Amino acid sequence: MTSQHIGPLWKFSPIPNIEESNFNKILERFYNMRVTGLTRENTQNSMDGRLIGYEGPVTLTIKTGSIKKKDIPGIEDVIARIQSLQGRNSYTRETIQHMLNKLNQDEVRYISFEDSNTRGLTGARNGQSNSAQDTWGIYAYNKGVHFEEADSERETSRGGSHGVGKIASNAASDLHMMYFANCDEHGDQHLGGTVQLIEHQYEGKYYRSSGYFTDINEDQTRFYPYENTFKPVFAKDTRGLKIIIPFLRKEYDNENEIIKSICDSFFVSILKGKLEVNVNDEKLTSDTITSYVTNPDYYNQDVTEAKKIFTPLYVDTYLNQEPRELIVSDGERDFRFNLYFRYDEEIPKGRVAIVRTIGMKIEDFKVTANANKPYNAVMIGGSDEDSYIKSLENESHTELSWEHIKDAKLQKRAKRFINNLSREMAKVIEAAVKENNPTDGIMNTEDILYVVETQFKNDLSDSMGTVMINKGKSVVKASTSVPKKTKKNKNGKSGGEERPKRDPLKRKKTENMENDLNEELKTKYSANPEMVERVILNNKELIKFDFTTSEMINGETSCDISLAVIDGMGVEYPDEFNLQDNYSIVSDLQSGREYALDQNVIKDVRIHQGVSELQLGLKGSFNKSLKFVYYIEV
Repeated sequence: MTSQHIGPLWKFSPIPNIEESNFNKILERFYNMRVTGLTRENTQNSMDGRLIGYEGPVTLTIKTGSIKKKDIPGIEDVIARIQSLQGRNSYTRETIQHMLNKLNQDEVRYISFEDSNTRGLTGARNGQSNSAQDTWGIYAYNKGVHFEEADSERETSRGGSHGVGKIASNAASDLHMMYFANCDEHGDQHLGGTVQLIEHQYEGKYYRSSGYFTDINEDQTRFYPYENTFKPVFAKDTRGLKIIIPFLRKEYDNENEIIKSICDSFFVSILKGKLEVNVNDEKLTSDTITSYVTNPDYYNQDVTEAKKIFTPLYVDTYLNQEPRELIVSDGERDFRFNLYFRYDEEIPKGRVAIVRTIGMKIEDFKVTANANKPYNAVMIGGSDEDSYIKSLENESHTELSWEHIKDAKLQKRAKRFINNLSREMAKVIEAAVKENNPTDGIMNTEDILYVVETQFKNDLSDSMGTVMINKGKSVVKASTSVPKKTKKNKNGKSGGEERPKRDPLKRKKTENMENDLNEELKTKYSANPEMVERVILNNKELIKFDFTTSEMINGETSCDISLAVIDGMGVEYPDEFNLQDNYSIVSDLQSGREYALDQNVIKDVRIHQGVSELQLGLKGSFNKSLKFVYYIEV
């Protein structure tokens, strides 16, 4: 550390008033992704920093351990800020109390990610320069921004694009804090850090939510980093970057899960020799990764149980299947991918691993109407395909999406590409099914059709009664006794018992087979209008869902909610209403907790004593005369 620093070690920028009282919503998004989100973001960042011209693997060392609280640089500054925080709703109050509860520890857990054969950050001595070439300033002080390579080919192959992944490390800390140690090409060593709190009052002044572990120049206008002379946990003396996260959340402190998350997302990178990862004393390399993937201590080896985690299948498919070409169009150009495809009747769920050229898996893609087919596949493209796939990734790099694309023409092309991907994959799957299940001959269906037709005529005659002739006109005589439907018991016999009272939720029926055949993890129900109360007050909308009379929701503590516009004739228009275009915020009415919007779905809505209550901020474009039908997923 420099011999003379200005003020406390952590700096918060002053503001005139408190305007935002919630924690950064992206924190919760990455927190919900747990270890997978943390390892994915930091591993991708390390691979993006590969030395130019270096052909060997990037090495990432992940360590977990304990450190004395007093050895954490500037910890007293952060503690003082946390103790000054004031929650203005139950969610922020709960979060602040959780932070306060963690401050009494003398020794805390941490995790670190240290990379080698990488460039590290440049321009640290320039501090907050706002130069595109000084990656230290971009990484340390700019939120929502990522450095762009001057070489377009290298930029295309990089994993990052949205600039929000840096906060994944903050989400892994009970105090929302992280440090980064850097050693650049000149051997200069510096330490920085960030902490994500809420806007707050401290010593009579108001401050922003984000704090920076940084020095500042004498006129208090520009940040500069500290030279790194701190404790060994924070040291980085070889070129590259090291992330240190103290106060590690208990949910993240699991070596097996860390190893699995690396295998899940980067098995191609490791198999191709682009990445080696050391997790404490375990080494993941191209020579050893299969021993982890085939180890029952890490993965279930029963193929018939591969319903959520598909990594063992992906690795086997990638290593043992010859690639074929898969051409997918977005309506204007064709993209050509290498497809590694395997058909196996024992596989219960069919998925396609969509992989970037750096070897990072983006998504377990579900092919429309083929989610339960017995196949497994890995899809990788070239540089053009990689560039396009990158443009379709969501912020957390876990799914192909079109909703974040603002340009209407590009959004339309993205939709068409994703639909065509399903269509082209369906052709491959159908061909494999036919090849492995050949027909034995032609079946004569004449007798079957005759029986069905005769039975239909008899049933029709019984229900309509006799026909009389009246002056040359046919008249249907009403039957004096209309046959009533009787409920059959399990043995097929009729019984006189009444039908049970109808549940106010019913399973959604759709013309799109995808929703019926997709993952069994969640079931979608349409909500009876009687269970929904909706009120619009100026620029806010309040919605109450009462599930207390629904057996289908009994015992559930959260659900996902989506909606569709409905007209006066009862016709639904599921793609006509975009939540993010119409609502500025969606939160819990009681706690104020903000809910994430993903793929036009309100995620993880709390159900308290059978009731969910939402408060939605309306944007100027919102049409208050629209009517909706709501769908509940549990």
